[in-house]
Amino acid sequence: MAKDAHGHDMTGATPEAAELIDKAVRAFTLSYGDTLGLFEAARKAAPGCAMAHIGKAWVLASANDAVLVKGARPLIDQAKTLPLNDRERSHLAALEHAVQGHRSSIIAVLDPHLMHYPRDLLAQFAAMIASAFNGQFHTVRDRSSRALARWSPSDPSYGVMLSFYGFGLEEAGHYEKSEAISREAAELEPHGYWPHHAVSHVMEMTGRPAEGLKWMADREPLWSGKDNASRTHIWWHKALFHVELGDYDAAMAVYDGPIVETQRPAGIVLTNASALLWRLECLGYDGGNRWKDLAVLWRGHADGHLSIFADVHAAMAAIRAEDGAELDRLLAGMRATASGTTEVASTYRDIGLPIVDGLAAFARGDYAASVGQLLPARYHLMRIGGSHAQRDVIDWTLTEAATRAGLKDEALALAHERLALRPQSAPNRRFLNRAEAISG
Repeated sequence: MAKDAHGHDMTGATPEAAELIDKAVRAFTLSYGDTLGLFEAARKAAPGCAMAHIGKAWVLASANDAVLVKGARPLIDQAKTLPLNDRERSHLAALEHAVQGHRSSIIAVLDPHLMHYPRDLLAQFAAMIASAFNGQFHTVRDRSSRALARWSPSDPSYGVMLSFYGFGLEEAGHYEKSEAISREAAELEPHGYWPHHAVSHVMEMTGRPAEGLKWMADREPLWSGKDNASRTHIWWHKALFHVELGDYDAAMAVYDGPIVETQRPAGIVLTNASALLWRLECLGYDGGNRWKDLAVLWRGHADGHLSIFADVHAAMAAIRAEDGAELDRLLAGMRATASGTTEVASTYRDIGLPIVDGLAAFARGDYAASVGQLLPARYHLMRIGGSHAQRDVIDWTLTEAATRAGLKDEALALAHERLALRPQSAPNRRFLNRAEAISG
């Protein structure tokens, strides 16, 4: 029986299929290369190999996209008809939860799985993505640390596994250690998305935007090519560094250039455009027709059931594009989920709907109502998923709403909180100056 690069048996795999699956898993975890094409080639090379179907299903189920996730269903069903070993059955059990957006259940399956199979790189990555969109990105630190103890630096893709650890450290607030680990991983895997991404996050969270731009520039050939599947998100980070420095025109130029040029209709990609354009509008820029173009791309890719994180960002585009029909459709889905009994119902009810209501109130100029919705929700923001940097768009909106509503105490409190973390940030200084100027 053929084995993967880490010694796991793969039922029904031929040597050719095993090699293709290893390449596909590596491309997926690096976010570099034709992941879907490689898994599809493995499926054709060995139709009876469950892991070929399982791997492709994970790519689609992890895209945070209501359209793409539907493509995972037939792959799961096909794999179920094949002979399976315990590891493969565990993957399928987790995938059943993934296609429903039940990320806590994914983790409940994969965490014990990874105690038995710590070198299962595909499962490590699937668990990482589930944690990301379950508001538990920081737990990647613990999952990766216990796995790395059973890896060797000579193992294939050791640098990838190390990069997961580095990102988990960053989201848990261990910035110095994260930067050191992630720089090491970047040397081992120069095209790897996650080590470059983790260092970018460290520089964002520690208020080092000028260093961040240099980090981007020095490595741009490694992260910006067509094989870099997540390059849109790195461009987003570059734009944020410009925002922090107060160079808002440069940030908008990144939006109009590389972000628009590299984005595609997939939830995990479109969130970048929504989040950046929303921030820039808060700073006084007019998004104009950009919002209408973005709303068209979003249409159907968020459904109010699969991902609160995607739904919130799709709502931004619908609100700003004044696409009432799409916003109503999205909210109907969110309300249906909130009134249901799935594991995400309470998060939609308590966090997701108030956030969208708060964003809509902000857009129509009812800033006090926006504060009323967003202020209670901010204390549970981790539950919508994403990173600290991504969720900051909600706190950003709240602070701006408090300022525009003339709520001096709230505006001052929020501005000082932001400045305590990043005292040199141009937007944060702007928040404080405007809060102090409120009469009363």
